[in-house]
Amino acid sequence: MSKRLSRRSHFLILAILAQALVLVTAIRIFADNFFVFSILSVAASAAAVFWILGDSSKPPYKLAWIIPILLLPVFGGLFYLFFGRVRLGRRFKAGMKRHATSASREAGKEDGESESLVPSLPPSAARQARYLARYAASPPFSGTKATYLPSGEEALAMMLEKLELAERCIFLEFFIIEDGEVWGKVLEILSRKAALGLDVRVMYDDFGCLERLGKDYPARLEARGIRCAVFNPLKPILAADMNHRDHRKILVIDNSTGFTGGMNLADEYANLKPRFGHWKDNSLMLEGPAVDALARMFLRLWNFAKGESAAIPGRCGEAAEFLDEKGIVQPFEDSPMDDEPVGEQVYLNMIGLAQEYLFITTPYLILDNEMTSALCLAAKGGVDLRIITPHIPDKWYVHMVSRANYRTLLEAGVRIFEYRPGFIHSKTFVADDAFGVVGTINLDFRSLFLHFECGVWMYGSGAVAAMKADFLSTQELCVEMRLRDLEREGKARKALAAALRLFSPLM
Repeated sequence: MSKRLSRRSHFLILAILAQALVLVTAIRIFADNFFVFSILSVAASAAAVFWILGDSSKPPYKLAWIIPILLLPVFGGLFYLFFGRVRLGRRFKAGMKRHATSASREAGKEDGESESLVPSLPPSAARQARYLARYAASPPFSGTKATYLPSGEEALAMMLEKLELAERCIFLEFFIIEDGEVWGKVLEILSRKAALGLDVRVMYDDFGCLERLGKDYPARLEARGIRCAVFNPLKPILAADMNHRDHRKILVIDNSTGFTGGMNLADEYANLKPRFGHWKDNSLMLEGPAVDALARMFLRLWNFAKGESAAIPGRCGEAAEFLDEKGIVQPFEDSPMDDEPVGEQVYLNMIGLAQEYLFITTPYLILDNEMTSALCLAAKGGVDLRIITPHIPDKWYVHMVSRANYRTLLEAGVRIFEYRPGFIHSKTFVADDAFGVVGTINLDFRSLFLHFECGVWMYGSGAVAAMKADFLSTQELCVEMRLRDLEREGKARKALAAALRLFSPLM
């Protein structure tokens, strides 16, 4: 027991509980003067509610917080202040802007060139490309080869192959890294490359690795010659900034080969350790000029986490163009730095432009009104709209909320499939043999509005056909959900699902 309590996660929990206990004790002492206490409680609740109503957050998110605030006048408001604010704190945001600027423009295209490819695109594609260039500072690229990797096993094999070829630099950023066979293979190559003098950097999210890596892990990597950064380290205090995590997965090699997608660097992602049945994941490999965009994404957060202001080192080189490659690729990032929900807008635009079919894979189906309406409208308009979700969940309550969204979609004509062999972690959209998105962005509130995320939007790329083929082959392993399947669920389960759905923006 003492060994378990010595773990950092338990220490953080105990520290936060201690702070909450002090707060409760102080309030109980103050509550002896009931009249003053009741007046202040009502005032605190009213202030918190007005604050929420004036915020730019989504209405479901506001409602999910207003209910507990009204039920628990003081504690609800306090918990909102500590955990509910969507926007980054001023100090956090100022630090991001201060350290990220140089990595943004010095290493990428100039602003005047960012839309140079847009006029050559058909109107449906140009709309999405122009949006990402203007509102996400993410220009489109031609001459880039995109290779879709439909499983964690294939992604790992390709990553290892390309890492062995590294000659100048390796930038690696993942939400989860865990000691095991997958990370062991990667780390062995990183250590060898660092010993040869390559610029090797590793960054991971502190919350994502809380139960997986020790507090001394950065020092252990530095001892191997690998530079290490931990994003937004967890602190034993109640603070809203702890909500904002780095959920991205990025690997850049020599500024010419890059990877992103759903896969983290832990054994279950390559099915080397059984967890929730067979784990279905994916990744996208880019080769060519577009890799520069992934490198800039990495350096923006790296600079913030390390307190640096460095652009891409010149010795990382420039990628050659693949002149025979058709279509464009557009790596993009989404962050809580502003009020622009880039990930959601990319998905909504994909839903709106689909004419024949739209195939979606997602581990979570927690939808707001805009997303639900867009999906239903597309299906009602004749689009063959199919969604694959897990049959074996990683979180039972999230899966219950996902299923609570099935009825509305099924009644509109959306077809929903559950991946029977286990858990599907891929996040993909593919439409009309022309458009595709691969990335880290889940269909839930935290991914869309709280986390740092990334993805790649493609038009006319050869990877789109591979994405479609992977979806159709995966569908063969699924069970299609029907309205009658939902009717078999008991009343108690339906009631619990309805209650959880009300608070789903907080999950």
